[in-house]
Amino acid sequence: MRATPTGVLRLLAFGGLAAVLLILVYLLFAGGGGADYHLEFEDASQLVPGDQVQVGGVPVGSVKKISLTPDYRAIVTIHVDSSLTPLHEGTSAEIRVPSLSGVANRYVALNPGPNNEPSLGNGAKLPASRTKGVVDLDQLFNTLNPRTRKGLEQFIEGNAELYAGAENAANLATGYFGPALNAIDHVFSELSSDQKTFTSFLVDTSDALTIIGNHSQHLSELIGHSDTTFQAIGAQQSSLARGLHELPGALSAGVKTFNEVPSTFHALRELVDVSKQDTKTLAPFFANLRSLLQVATPTVRNLSVAISSPGPNNDLTDVALALPGLAKALSTGSPDNVRALEESVPVTAFFGPYSPDLQGLFRDFGLDNGYYDANGHYSRVSPAFESFKLNSSNELKPVTPQQGLEGLKTGQLRRCPGSATQPASDGSSPFTDEGKLSCDPTETP
Repeated sequence: MRATPTGVLRLLAFGGLAAVLLILVYLLFAGGGGADYHLEFEDASQLVPGDQVQVGGVPVGSVKKISLTPDYRAIVTIHVDSSLTPLHEGTSAEIRVPSLSGVANRYVALNPGPNNEPSLGNGAKLPASRTKGVVDLDQLFNTLNPRTRKGLEQFIEGNAELYAGAENAANLATGYFGPALNAIDHVFSELSSDQKTFTSFLVDTSDALTIIGNHSQHLSELIGHSDTTFQAIGAQQSSLARGLHELPGALSAGVKTFNEVPSTFHALRELVDVSKQDTKTLAPFFANLRSLLQVATPTVRNLSVAISSPGPNNDLTDVALALPGLAKALSTGSPDNVRALEESVPVTAFFGPYSPDLQGLFRDFGLDNGYYDANGHYSRVSPAFESFKLNSSNELKPVTPQQGLEGLKTGQLRRCPGSATQPASDGSSPFTDEGKLSCDPTETP
């Protein structure tokens, strides 16, 4: 029996439809690789399915589903691409937003654990102790009573009137809020870590205020003298304004200094423990030191006279004050040299990041193969080529020279500073100086 042309066309149409259905089923259920993980948060912080999952600002997945536990916690199911899986123990997650005032574009920021820790399989769960949500402005405002919220509204309106016409200066000042808040947070964390000492401080403060109250007459005199002092300060408005202008830089330096204080105290404690054995020799040392101080006293007095002698133009202070004028005279006296140096900056700036490499080349040329790259990382390179490899039967077999060279890269002649090591997760290396260096950031190990 011979099939008619119409029957053949029907069979071809059914076959094509079946192939399309099979392709759709494969695309829907086969997936694209990677793994799913469940993250437990105190709340979902207005996340929605489809929001990105990022590592160091680079998208590596998305939010698949958000569900609620019986104790009203959020379980956020994410899918991580195969390029990052599997994750390892020590991984943490945080919900972040582009700005405090926004409610859109929220994403999950992953901080992967070290690769030498056990891996987390598909479907693993990160507990709430490894996650961190977002504190919204609405949550903050809801903690305030109506009277406080009204006062805050009036405060904001008053600041708008105060900074009208000075928006640029106000925006510049906000850049110093972050260090100040970090310092305040550090202070309160130290207070909270030792409640007993803090309570004793409050009790002692109360006793001190009681004693001050019993000396109200002396306090009134102190306030009167303070008024006189402030009047004298007010007469120096230009100096005060100059001091306030320099204050933000001083505060920033102070924040950095205070952040280093705990480590300094730790080192000081170790120094004291080590020095306890030497305290027995301190008495004879101080006895000998007294004669030294007697000799050094006139020397220090003479140094003080040299630095600041009465009268004009006769000490080191006057010399230092004259240096700016000398520098100005030199800059105007050699305009061609000054202009040549200024115009050479764009050319010589390229070699700045590579200065450690150049220094190591001249210092250690021909001695060893260790050097410092532009980010300061010390590297010792020793070529090693595999002579044997495991085959499918888990046996060592010799390899050909061509197989031993597999995986090596050649032609990397325009490396950027910091590309001798693996790129940092924060994107600080390889260093391109915002594209100003004529190097190729893709040339990495």
